[in-house]
Amino acid sequence: MVSFDLKDRIALVTGASRGIGQAIAETLADHGAEVILVSRKQESLEAAATGIREKGGKAAGFACHMGSIADIDNLYDRIRETYGRLDILVNNAATNPYFREMATVDEGVWEKTLNVNLKGPFFMTQKAIPLMQAAGKGAVVNVSSVNGIRPAPFQGVYSITKGALITMTQAFAKELASHHIRVNALLPGFTDTKFSSMLMQNEEIYNMVVNQIPLKRHADPIEMVGAVLYLVSDAASYTTGACLTCDGGLLA
Repeated sequence: MVSFDLKDRIALVTGASRGIGQAIAETLADHGAEVILVSRKQESLEAAATGIREKGGKAAGFACHMGSIADIDNLYDRIRETYGRLDILVNNAATNPYFREMATVDEGVWEKTLNVNLKGPFFMTQKAIPLMQAAGKGAVVNVSSVNGIRPAPFQGVYSITKGALITMTQAFAKELASHHIRVNALLPGFTDTKFSSMLMQNEEIYNMVVNQIPLKRHADPIEMVGAVLYLVSDAASYTTGACLTCDGGLLA
């Protein structure tokens, strides 16, 4: 039987204090996983983790900046001490600090975007490998974007990082398959998150974007969750190196 049961599994979700990351963390907990929520601010993490616990789930929040290797090392030290293993990793945290042409991007913007969007997921995955090997298997999902396939206007650097994240997913999938660790990617389309708030609030831009989407609407964060649940569960036991697009038909 196909199973989405995650009972007794330890799941780590980055960028989990709001938006898509929070929706993912809540759903994994609903299906039995013990969830580690990660983002930069401990206060917002505690609020999200408390919400899960109030519904009967198991959750804890650990602050960590995805652009800092020292923070990532400290995070994994805590995971080893507290849990001893890791079964699921969802690399969702990202930043998009710049909405202009690439011709005017400075080094600071470049470094910040690459550090959080690419270096962070790379080393989060690398350091998860021994813990997943100890568990006998594992599942990693990298939250990329349709922008990684089709760069959006004024989001060039962000799109570059999301395209590289797709390549990273495929490379890790090939290397880790022999260790029974599956690595896949989710490619969300136009979703109601903090990152998209500028587009959501400008009626002219919003309509321009939505008119390119066959379903003629934006997505809610919860609409990304079913894809992630599939990819981290045993239902996807033969799925690795895949990019699952949830974009209302934009790339069709």
